[in-house]
Amino acid sequence: MREEVTMENLNESTLTQILRFELAGEHYAFDVLKAREVLSMVKITPLPSSMEYLSGVINLRGSVIPVVDLRKKFALPVVPDTVDTSIIIAEIVADGETTVIGAIVDAVKGVMSCDPSDLESAPRFGMKMNANLIQAIAKKDGAFIVVLDANQVFSERELWLIKEQGGEVPSESTKGP
Repeated sequence: MREEVTMENLNESTLTQILRFELAGEHYAFDVLKAREVLSMVKITPLPSSMEYLSGVINLRGSVIPVVDLRKKFALPVVPDTVDTSIIIAEIVADGETTVIGAIVDAVKGVMSCDPSDLESAPRFGMKMNANLIQAIAKKDGAFIVVLDANQVFSERELWLIKEQGGEVPSESTKGP
C-alpha cells in the first residue's frame, strides 16, 4: 500500500494520482487511494433528523453506506441531479479505523497524475472553505484543482455524528466478504 501524499512528504514522492471531480463548476479531487469506486446516482434512503448534508444511506452489495452531499457540506447552491451526478465511495481513516462513506459530486472527471512540481500548499486565509480540508492545490494545464484531504472532509467527529444519526458507517472489520 502506498503512503498517503501530504505536503510534508510531497518532495519525497515522485508522482501522485488524484480522482478529479466537479462541484458547482469548480475542480476538486481526492487522492485516488481514498476512492474505492464511483457509482452512478442511485436511490438514497433518507434518514430522519439527520445532518443537513447527510443525504441518507445506500445499499452497496449488502453494506449500509452513508452518503454525504458535498454541495451541502461546502455550502454551495443545491441543484437537481444530472446524468453526470455521481457518488464517490471513499475509504476514510478515523481513529485508526478504516470506514467507508459515499460523497455526491456533480461529475467525476477521471484520474490524473501529478508531479510534485504540480502541487502547492493551500492558502491559509481568504477562502470559503476551511483550509484544513485542503491537502494541496494542483496546477495542471492552466487549471487549478483543489485536492481535498478526505480524512479531514469526513473527520472522526463527523463520522461519529453520522453514526449517532442512524447511519451505520461500515468499517473494514465489519463489512461482509
